[in-house]
Amino acid sequence: MTDFEIPPLDPQVAAYLEQMAAANVPAVFDVTPAEARANMEATIEMFSMPYDPVFEMEDRHTDDGVPVRIIRPFETDEPCACIVFFHGGGWVLGSVDTHEGMARAIAQRAGVIVVSVDYRLAPEHPFPAPLEDCWNATKWVVKNAAELGVDPDRIGVAGDSAGGTLAAVVARRARDHGDFYLALQVLLYPVTSAKMNTVSYEMFETGFGLTRKAMEFFWDAYIGTHAFRQDPDVSPIEIQDIRRLCPAIVVTAEHDVLRDEGEAYAERMHFAGIETEGLRYDGMIHGFLRMPTIFTRADEALTEIGELIGQALKVVRPPAPPALF
Repeated sequence: MTDFEIPPLDPQVAAYLEQMAAANVPAVFDVTPAEARANMEATIEMFSMPYDPVFEMEDRHTDDGVPVRIIRPFETDEPCACIVFFHGGGWVLGSVDTHEGMARAIAQRAGVIVVSVDYRLAPEHPFPAPLEDCWNATKWVVKNAAELGVDPDRIGVAGDSAGGTLAAVVARRARDHGDFYLALQVLLYPVTSAKMNTVSYEMFETGFGLTRKAMEFFWDAYIGTHAFRQDPDVSPIEIQDIRRLCPAIVVTAEHDVLRDEGEAYAERMHFAGIETEGLRYDGMIHGFLRMPTIFTRADEALTEIGELIGQALKVVRPPAPPALF
């Protein structure tokens, strides 16, 4: 194994990792999926609250029965830009509740309606169930844009980690199979490859939050057999024709096993002529955007990302009273 010089962590991140090590929280692969999900739920208040205030939230179901949470940042009679958001958690963990803070932050800081999708989870519902839920939810938003108060020409997708994988695949599906065009894809430290053979995997495979062993567990739960892991619906970077995808914002964390594959995907899109904004946050670890309460840089990053989304989707904020809750 090659010896690497590990760059310094942000001091707040280093303190967090020390606290987590001392807490001896069981690894995701050492407990049942239900226990792992409960452990993730237990971190919400610690990492994410207080949430960004918003005007309104509404829980609905799509025509296919997929639960969604619609978050409106302000009151307006004008059609709004929209982000369909897919939470992270290795396709095994997470929900609209664990990622409500991130969804609210995107809504408020970008000035967009966010439709957060509570897709089915592996291993109970392995591939392609999570992907199909996300694809169907996106089609539902497009179909019902007028009723939702959404501008159909300003709809994008976003996701963090495994949700970034789902967002990338939905963006490609919209290009290939949809009767609509997405305006933006926002990939936040996404999983883009199942190979796990990058330098960042070697550098950060233990001790930085997301480990190689955890990713092996997530891949086994989501897809099982290795035979299908190079399918572009599973590993977005394996897509042969990357041209004509919608514009992209790709965010990576310096101390993340997924860093290099996310940046490689961004580079492929850039060299294919796709408008691509790549942001690497030094000193940060995987999942940092869920922790704005404890990481100052995460709070700043959410604002920066929100501004980029707002610019890409041509958001104009109306004069409005303060958000209600």
